[in-house]
Amino acid sequence: MPQIITEQNLRNLIDLLVKEAKLVVGPKLSGSVVLYEPLTAGSDLTLDALPRRSSKELFFPICEDILSYKRENGAMKVNDVDRSKFPETVLIGAPPCDAGSPAILDAVMSWDYKDEFYLERRRKSTIVGIACTKGDDACFCRAVGLAPDAEAGSDLFLTPLKDGSYACKAVTEKGQALVAAHKNLFAEGAGAEPVAFVDQAVEKLDLVKIKKWLEDHFEDPLWEKIADICVGCGACAFICPACHCFDINDEGSTDDGVRRKHWDACGFAKFTNHASGHNPRDVQNKRYRNRIMHKFKYYDDKFGKTLCTGCGRCIRACPVGIDIAEILETINTKHD
Repeated sequence: MPQIITEQNLRNLIDLLVKEAKLVVGPKLSGSVVLYEPLTAGSDLTLDALPRRSSKELFFPICEDILSYKRENGAMKVNDVDRSKFPETVLIGAPPCDAGSPAILDAVMSWDYKDEFYLERRRKSTIVGIACTKGDDACFCRAVGLAPDAEAGSDLFLTPLKDGSYACKAVTEKGQALVAAHKNLFAEGAGAEPVAFVDQAVEKLDLVKIKKWLEDHFEDPLWEKIADICVGCGACAFICPACHCFDINDEGSTDDGVRRKHWDACGFAKFTNHASGHNPRDVQNKRYRNRIMHKFKYYDDKFGKTLCTGCGRCIRACPVGIDIAEILETINTKHD
């Protein structure tokens, strides 16, 4: 039986989850921008704009300690981070381009090496996704196989209705559990008509054709053309819902410090710099080529998924106007 929840009850749900001592994260106005931040009350939730940064930080923080060390009485003592203290979390109000990110990243984070920091946060998280009814010219989720109403990654999926309420679909057991625990906030019924989903300028791309072109054009003038303007700032990687490269550094002294994980970006000049001094991606065109190859060939080769959700953040943030959707459209029209 279909279920609906009113906007007021959605905010009441947040209030209850906060009282249950859960970490509730959702889009929130922070100064003049919308960001994913902890919500302290249902009134904090803002669903009028796509948050400037993606929600991947909830599972994969920009920076986190993975152990600490200290020399005591001549012996080095190592303390692991207690991951059992990670809070039960509900991410609420994530559009498909953000809710779909963990569904992509789970593959690499649980592959040959299991990232228990990421996986523990995923185990303790419930994602309430919401269909996208607002967007701009940078949005291109349809082009890469998602859609404004895609449920991938969501445990509970909401569809905005014209009377201001939301149709609810429990996609996973976590979603079912969330509804069952607060069933007084939900009502049975189909509700009003759905609000129209966001329209997009970029048509669906032939990702198989693009991947084939990439396989055959590791060397191509296109990479140099892009690199002529790329400044290697890394903004595109840092706000991407799917980019996941990181460094591990020991910070402190030889006697006392922490081992820390930091985000990295393939656009940085020293991203693949070897200890010998050799850098196989020593110029910007090789680094940008790797960005495209990783997202639309290498990740597909390894996991059968595209490493892009089409959120458009990289297009909005690029200081020199590089448009990844435009690049993909260009490749999509090539015939050799």
